[in-house]
Amino acid sequence: MPIPGLVDPVPTPRDITPREDGRVDLLGLPRQRIAELFEAAGLDAKAAKLRGKQVFHWLYHRGVTDFEAMTDIAKTMRPWLAERFVIGRPEVVLSQHSSDGTRKWLLKTADGHEFEMVFIPDADRGTLCVSSQVGCTLNCRFCHTGTMRLVRNLTPGEIVGQVMLARDALGEWPKGSMAGLDDDEDEGGYSADGRLLTNIVMMGMGEPLYNFDNVRDALKLVMDGDGLALSKRRITLSTSGVVPMMVKCGEEIGVNLAVSLHAVSKDVRDEIVPINRKYGLEELLQACADYPGASNARRITFEYVMLKDKNDSDEDARELVRLIKQFKLPAKVNLIPFNPWPGAIYECSSPERIKRFSDIVFEAGISAPVRTPRGRDIDAACGQLKTAAQKLSRAELDRLAEEKQAALG
Repeated sequence: MPIPGLVDPVPTPRDITPREDGRVDLLGLPRQRIAELFEAAGLDAKAAKLRGKQVFHWLYHRGVTDFEAMTDIAKTMRPWLAERFVIGRPEVVLSQHSSDGTRKWLLKTADGHEFEMVFIPDADRGTLCVSSQVGCTLNCRFCHTGTMRLVRNLTPGEIVGQVMLARDALGEWPKGSMAGLDDDEDEGGYSADGRLLTNIVMMGMGEPLYNFDNVRDALKLVMDGDGLALSKRRITLSTSGVVPMMVKCGEEIGVNLAVSLHAVSKDVRDEIVPINRKYGLEELLQACADYPGASNARRITFEYVMLKDKNDSDEDARELVRLIKQFKLPAKVNLIPFNPWPGAIYECSSPERIKRFSDIVFEAGISAPVRTPRGRDIDAACGQLKTAAQKLSRAELDRLAEEKQAALG
């Protein structure tokens, strides 16, 4: 089994995916970069800066995708912008609703690659699970996404575009609308008055810290007070343990950290999370102890998938407690019942075993809630994301696209 590493088939870093029509997609770009592009296209520096500020506001604060809607930009300037630039969104290939209200979207990039995002509503919050790569290079053996090959890193625009799409769906923009996004607006009871997007987790497809620059740049737009304006305390980045990038993540992004731990011994973690062969448990936990901003108020979350007879014994629970206390970690543990998928070699621990494991950790003074599986019926639960295009024939996808178009009139 290959040891995971920094892999991106694109030879040079890119913040924009080239389009066939030659226009530049502004989605995912900060004010300064937008102004630079405007100046390169022929505006003088002063005008480029002004237009960049205006477009940035319409783009991220108002959610507008059409230059004609930017009413404070001169009518003569709008066609000039539209000829050279575009405000994109990832294409929605398929939208699915779970019986529990969870939603999953299959999305497509401008160059034809597919990836997924998931929205999970709760009574007091709405969480968007965002992908950072098309595929994954980590090969975690309990994870369906890990059976895919890594195609490429997502750009900042493709990452922040997922948040924009969710805001489109939830009607969170001024005069927001769901028109054109969902197959069935009424299913699940969502509306502009319903549950809104309050939290973001970088826990979708891919390892965020293997696409650090693009993830950082996208999240800066999400956190920008003049942009999407979501507090960093409401954003969590999940890593399988890319130790050299963890401190950098704390320093340059500053969001909450979650770590896919899943085992407390070298042999078991080597098996189910192969990156452990590169960065071992002790090294990983020390990086957690060193994570900037970690405190009792901002605890590190350890994700722990419960696998029958693999990592779920009383001894495993006690060793987990010992390690957390040894490294003096301000931590909580999310216990995740294993979500099955075709071909998986593991089974989920029994409810009784999971409760016993949780009780041992709780009794040691460490929070260890059991995560309720969400979206299992549409393969949207933790560890299940794998592009649905691989499960649907081309004919089936074409039929779904035709039905969607017909429904929109």
